[in-house]
Amino acid sequence: MNNLTILLQKIKENPVIYIDKPSITCLDSFLTGYIDGLITLGFTTIDSCGMEGFQEWIQERAKTNLTQSWAGIILFGSGSEQAAFNRFFEEFEQFLKQKNISKSQENENISRLSEDMSFPRFDIYNEILSNIKKRPGMYLGRSSITRLDMVLRGYSLARKEVGVLPAEPEREFEGFQSWIEGKYGINSGQSWSKIILFYSVDEHEALQKFFELFEEYLNRNKSVDVDENCG
Repeated sequence: MNNLTILLQKIKENPVIYIDKPSITCLDSFLTGYIDGLITLGFTTIDSCGMEGFQEWIQERAKTNLTQSWAGIILFGSGSEQAAFNRFFEEFEQFLKQKNISKSQENENISRLSEDMSFPRFDIYNEILSNIKKRPGMYLGRSSITRLDMVLRGYSLARKEVGVLPAEPEREFEGFQSWIEGKYGINSGQSWSKIILFYSVDEHEALQKFFELFEEYLNRNKSVDVDENCG
């Protein structure tokens, strides 16, 4: 099973597979979902995930007491999303060397559960999306459909890596991509978030539109059942 260091190396080598592009903002959101997913499953804690202390370390390096996230601090000092993405890996490597965190320690942190542990059920709407819909700034940093997409990708990957089979709500969400393609008549290989963003004014409007579309998607079968019963 991949630990955080191995995953980060894969993202560094081929960011398009995981986060679409070399962007520190996308990376930050993806890691938030990934680490939260592992914490929810009990495989790690915020103090043993491999990044504990990184926020404070970055603040000290930048000599700032601002409440910005580590991603925001690095981005501010880099000038572009891609430059900040590249700089993150340089900083994180130095951080690990200073903390003397070995791969064996990370593996021990992430694989401590017994095989017969029962995992929490994953209700993608009630447990994640409903909270984000109410307070997007709290969970995403700002109202952004791209950040939402990255968080969900990270969360799903964490569950997949530890061998948790997708629950029914998660399997249902997998069909949202093809439904969006059909609704907009697009078959370009673009993600659902990019398609919705293309037809929106900005990230904020796209996020709002996503929740409207997802509600429509969830109710699609109910409408068919009603029509059949009426007939």
